Parts: sequence; structure tokens; C-alpha cells
Amino acid sequence: MQQYQLTLTATKRPETLERILRVTRHRGFELVSLQAQQQEKVIELQMTVQSQRAIELLVHQLIKLPDVITLN
Repeated sequence: MQQYQLTLTATKRPETLERILRVTRHRGFELVSLQAQQQEKVIELQMTVQSQRAIELLVHQLIKLPDVITLN
């Protein structure tokens, strides 16, 4: 299984984290670790995920979420 590191910046709203995690799971990726830092209006997430699937499958779906500002 391959592991990937993602850094996301997203608008801070009650449902943002839940949406990100749901998309991650639905695309067949398992969350290995998650670190979150809140600022006034944004949240920065550092995620490690693993899967046998290509990371592009997850990245293309996460960037479509309305609250996601940046994704590296």
C-alpha cells in the first residue's frame, strides 16, 4: 500500500472536516494521520492517507469541494 501526504487549506465551517474525510473514505483511501490547525477563518490540515489507488483520484475530488482553498 502506498502512503501519501496532503496539505489542505479550507474555509473553517462546521461541516468542512466531515466532508473532506467522507470524500477520502469514499475514494478508497484510509486515513493514517491527521493534524489540524485552526486560524480565524481557515483550517489547515496535514493528512497522511494510504491506498493502492492512484492519489489523483482523491486529489481531483477534494479540490472540487467548495470549502477547499489550496491542496498540495
